[in-house]
Amino acid sequence: MTDRGPGDHTRVRRLPEKARYDAATVDAIIDAAPFCTLAATIDGLAMAIPTLHSRQGDIIYLHGSRSNAALRSWLVAGRGSLSVTLYDGLRLARSGFESSIAYRSVTVVGEVREVEGEERRAALKGFVDAVLPGRGREVRPLREQEERLTLVVALSIDEASAKLSEGPTSDDVDDQELEIWSGTVPARLVYDAPIPDTNGAMSDGHLDLPVSVRRLFPS
Repeated sequence: MTDRGPGDHTRVRRLPEKARYDAATVDAIIDAAPFCTLAATIDGLAMAIPTLHSRQGDIIYLHGSRSNAALRSWLVAGRGSLSVTLYDGLRLARSGFESSIAYRSVTVVGEVREVEGEERRAALKGFVDAVLPGRGREVRPLREQEERLTLVVALSIDEASAKLSEGPTSDDVDDQELEIWSGTVPARLVYDAPIPDTNGAMSDGHLDLPVSVRRLFPS
């Protein structure tokens, strides 16, 4: 195996030339994704559930209510799987068949365990900064009751694969002579102007944007 894979469950078989198994590529995509989708079997039905995640080394942390059925099913099975996808734009070929999107995706499979103790407290703090770096220093500390109500689960990255769709379109040689526009239209996530709350201490509009939010708008 090369770094994260390939493994029995994550080997890319369709268009294997798009596969990457090195830890640097896999981890970068996981960290860049604003959320992940976990796969679970609930009451005999396969379900795909979007949720937030935070990676530390070879571990991906997830959290939810202690009654979260998807995370509970992971703990019962002892293994779990999740995926992330970054949408990077359109790849417009000269035919509909060869047209596609530009994307980076990762699939992870690994052992699952409930997180307790100091590791749990560190993971809970990490979730805030995983969503918005630096925000953890700006919000109030987690209350004991909030901590008790939260289930934290660790998924080890036992095997993983990345799949990247990028670059020029794969038009047939005959199609390349057609007078039809082809190429890539890049896309990226951007943030719009912040909308402040108007209640409590925010009601008179005297509070400046925090550093974590200002970083979203580099000059």
